[in-house]
Amino acid sequence: MTDDWPTATLDPVRRLRVLAAGVPGAAVTERILDAPIDQVWAVLTDFETGFTKIQPDMYKVRVAALVGDRIELHARGRLGQRARLRGVVLPGWCWLQSRFLIIAMAAAAEPDGRTRVALTGGVRVPTMAAIVPIGVRRESRRSLDRLAELLTSPGLGG
Repeated sequence: MTDDWPTATLDPVRRLRVLAAGVPGAAVTERILDAPIDQVWAVLTDFETGFTKIQPDMYKVRVAALVGDRIELHARGRLGQRARLRGVVLPGWCWLQSRFLIIAMAAAAEPDGRTRVALTGGVRVPTMAAIVPIGVRRESRRSLDRLAELLTSPGLGG
């Protein structure tokens, strides 16, 4: 095998676009936020506090395990539903899934110091790698609105 094969590196947002393209029903929603990536990512991956303020249907989330880049969350929805989300969390990248949910988020620094954030997710179609497409974009826009509000609120450096 030779070492002259072409390679490509994707930032986390582009990576999310590519992976979501392979999931029927997934819709990626993006926004550029006026905050540095470290601040944005800290809020997004504060699963037990910040994450529950951003994700519209999450009432309570507990980190059950974090080993290296692998994470397991126990989540409870606002209507009492429960999920055990498992996935990967890396700087700027998080993909979580349970039996009935997919939640993915990514962040990449923009040249001007702002941060591009991308979200997708929703209810999984049973027995398939697919998302029920109803409301996916609306919920992602709500999540990004909440994230922007949190980033500008006192106490988070806004």
